[in-house]
Amino acid sequence: MLETLSTLITQFIHTTGYFGIFLLMTLESALIPIPSEVTMPFAGFLASKGDMSLWIVIFIGAIGNLVGSWIAYGLGYFLEETVIVSLIKRYGKFILITEHEYQQSRHWFNKYGNSIAFFSRVLPAVRTFISLPAGLSQMNIWKFSFYTFTGSLIWSTFLTFVGFYLGENWHSLEPYYRKFEYVIAGIFIAGGLWYINRKLKIITFWRT
Repeated sequence: MLETLSTLITQFIHTTGYFGIFLLMTLESALIPIPSEVTMPFAGFLASKGDMSLWIVIFIGAIGNLVGSWIAYGLGYFLEETVIVSLIKRYGKFILITEHEYQQSRHWFNKYGNSIAFFSRVLPAVRTFISLPAGLSQMNIWKFSFYTFTGSLIWSTFLTFVGFYLGENWHSLEPYYRKFEYVIAGIFIAGGLWYINRKLKIITFWRT
């Protein structure tokens, strides 16, 4: 299935160019299971051939993620949670969303607050669904947009450079992307905890 999907994605990008990248990345963040791990590395490969601009690819990928996240945020903002859970139970299987994954994203948002909108962009599964609880919690839309775009830009840059430097072998890492995601997520979380701890120490020092 993944191989078939990869073929469809690459053909679509070949046909539609930058617009295809934008649309695919928008759909991914709007809860449609289209893997950015295929879209962006392939676009990076095309950039390595000179068919596309590397930095435009990266920017469009991040913008697409932001627009898709706005859509998911809007669903969370305007619908009640009972309605969302009911829809996931009934139709989630068609877009590969389970109630457990939704509840996991809800737990992460409640535990880590607004900052998870940034860190979630590199977290397996959670990054796709975190916009729903952000909308439900009525997170400030400007903060949500800033955190989401910044995290998406980092993720988009990483995936695009993978494709750019691997060239024709861009797809060789597909089986290992999930492992990469956990490693990157660990680095992001560790860095975030270090930053928060450092800030708390500085605040404590000045108060004493």
